[in-house]
Amino acid sequence: MRRYCCLPLLIWTFVFPTCDASPLQEELNNQSPNKKTVGLTKDDGKFLHRTKRGWMWNQFFLLEEYTGTDTQYVGKLHTDQDKGDGNLKYILTGDGAGNLFVIDENTGDIHAAKKLDREEKSLYILRAKAIDRKTGRQVEPESEFIIKIHDINDNEPKFTKELYTASVPEMSGVGTSVIQVTATDADDANYGNSAKVVYSILQGQPYFSVDPESGIIKTALPDMSRENREQYQVVIQAKDMGGQMGGLSGTTIVNITLTDVNNNPPRFPQSTYQFHSPESVPLGSHLGRIKANDPDVGANAEMEYSIAKGEGADMFDVITDKDTQEGIITVKQNLDFESKMLYTLRVDASNTHPDARFRHLGPFKDTAVVKISVEDVDEPPVFSKRYYLIEVDEDVKEGSIIGQVTAYDPDAMSNLIKYSVDRHTDMDRIFSIHSENGSIYTLKPLDRESSPWHNITITATEINNSKQSSHIPVFIRILDINDHAPEFAMYYETFVCENAKPGQLIQTVSVMDKDDPPRGHKFFFEPVPEFPLNPNFTIVDNKDNTAGIMTRKDGYSRNKMSTYLLPILIFDNDYPIQSSTGTLTIRVCACDSQGNMQSCNAEALVLSAGLSTGALVAILLCVLILLVLVVLFAALKRQRKKEPLIISKDDVRDNIVTYNDEGGGEEDTQAFDIGTLRNPEAREDSKLRRDVMPETIFQIRRTVPLWENIDVQDFIHRRLKENDSDPSAPPYDSLATYAYEGNDSVADSLSSLESLAPDCNQDYDYLSDWGPRFKKLADMYGGDDSDRD
Repeated sequence: MRRYCCLPLLIWTFVFPTCDASPLQEELNNQSPNKKTVGLTKDDGKFLHRTKRGWMWNQFFLLEEYTGTDTQYVGKLHTDQDKGDGNLKYILTGDGAGNLFVIDENTGDIHAAKKLDREEKSLYILRAKAIDRKTGRQVEPESEFIIKIHDINDNEPKFTKELYTASVPEMSGVGTSVIQVTATDADDANYGNSAKVVYSILQGQPYFSVDPESGIIKTALPDMSRENREQYQVVIQAKDMGGQMGGLSGTTIVNITLTDVNNNPPRFPQSTYQFHSPESVPLGSHLGRIKANDPDVGANAEMEYSIAKGEGADMFDVITDKDTQEGIITVKQNLDFESKMLYTLRVDASNTHPDARFRHLGPFKDTAVVKISVEDVDEPPVFSKRYYLIEVDEDVKEGSIIGQVTAYDPDAMSNLIKYSVDRHTDMDRIFSIHSENGSIYTLKPLDRESSPWHNITITATEINNSKQSSHIPVFIRILDINDHAPEFAMYYETFVCENAKPGQLIQTVSVMDKDDPPRGHKFFFEPVPEFPLNPNFTIVDNKDNTAGIMTRKDGYSRNKMSTYLLPILIFDNDYPIQSSTGTLTIRVCACDSQGNMQSCNAEALVLSAGLSTGALVAILLCVLILLVLVVLFAALKRQRKKEPLIISKDDVRDNIVTYNDEGGGEEDTQAFDIGTLRNPEAREDSKLRRDVMPETIFQIRRTVPLWENIDVQDFIHRRLKENDSDPSAPPYDSLATYAYEGNDSVADSLSSLESLAPDCNQDYDYLSDWGPRFKKLADMYGGDDSDRD
């Protein structure tokens, strides 16, 4: 049925501003079917006239999914200005204008050109205007209107998922929620019952039910068992129109799984198990497996096995295999056929995670009997201990017995046993053993410092059956004997400053000892007995296995002595006491005021005087003058050589050649090695060639004891023979002079030439105490100043 209706649209029209009509929705809300518009126009600039204008059309509503052959009529547009003479033209714009909706421009009739779907678009907003064909001007302002699409039930409910998966614990009560399914309908929920969905169950009864409004699936039977049935497939239907006849429907599938709970105890498939084991089986060996069945799965099927108290509980053990849930019977102690041939065990299997809700079903464990038969075998010898520890002093003599091992045959035959040493563990053949009684003795000397431990293996073998043998480790500890003397822990490079003061610490020495006394090391330091009182240094025992070297005098001179040798006697407190002598080499060095070493070599000794710049310039000038004099002397000598000794042949006078060559005296040390003459024990490696300038002038003197009571004639012949056989001597004949001088006097030098202090500071009164032999000196130096003058 088509409904035809005209509604006026009021428009205010002014000469200057133009006000458009309000939207259609506002006109419908105000419900003014004949609203008039008032227009004000200017007539010759004198009067304003009210003009009545209005639109008229049908209500615009359409049903979706139109299936007719003709276009669907929507409505008609009409204005009061239309006189029916065809002067007005209707134009339609907006949503779908021209393709979905078309208008007859002469009559204003609107038609739908295509089939519409409300689910795609339920509302169309369009605009209409009327134009004068002659002038092309709008006779009415453009107005907006709406075309609404009415819904029909053309969409079935659809579930959010095609397949649902859910789970619920077994043994759940009736009404336990499983899952909620949801279906939606694309139809208009505000128009009829097209979108009202009702749920029902098509498959899955009587196990499950569904709430018709919410779609919640619940259990419908109590105590459903997973062990009986685990999977269920439920089909749920959603139907619109409130489930009435003619409504559209959709279905979905819900797969429901019953999850396991621990409601079943473990059960052994048999009550008795039988195993056999030889008596020689090693400890921890697996004898067999038993398994209890549990219909539960996962953690609910986990179980543990245990041996009940009683027979065999101390001989065997059972462990649980977590992967297979089996009980493994193992050997806990050594079996002996001669002692017991059969063991009967009671093994329990129980769940590790019992559920308190099902305790009423009974105890969640089961018990089985396990019988183990011990079989007799020929066993190897058995030692009395698992290992042997022997302690022996390192000074034990070769061939001494240091210990004994014992073994026996556990069989009833009690075969004889022989012992041997596994030479792979004693490659140096230090030990051996008596094959009959197992006594271990030494073959070589022992040294704890080289090998404090010896680990050997002893083998015991049956004489009648060499295949039956056993091995035992023997640990031999070598006990320490004090057979090593202590010695310096390192090489010490020690120096003393020339400006050192008495009591100054110049070095701390420590020692080491290869021995290892049980009470720990304790070392002592003393001067050697040959030199109990050293005038230069003092040895101070710090009582902590170290010693300090202290200076004893005020100042040291490199000119007099560049190196000191300090022998130190070191001994320990163990028995027997071991001692050694260590010699400390002390160099004399130049130091600054803080005691830091500056130089100890020979070049520094030459420059130790600290010459000033002026003195060095003077020395250089003197050297230059000497060089000039040498050149002049050489020139004069060359000129003198040109003059003949005999001027004339007639001159027959004897020619006398005078040689004024004088020796250097005591200061001339280059002519011959006077040190060698004074020291009969001078070594060959310390000789210097007399015709070659030595490389170094300042050498460290070696302290060598002098010969005593030697015959002077033997000494001269010996030196003559050494000189003749010396390959470093010059090839030409030369005069070799030998001198011999005895040991030094125990008294110091009496000469005052070496004294650095003036005579007035010296006290010579002690000369009078030396006896009549020194009376003259006492009178010369010990008298009054007037006597000295």
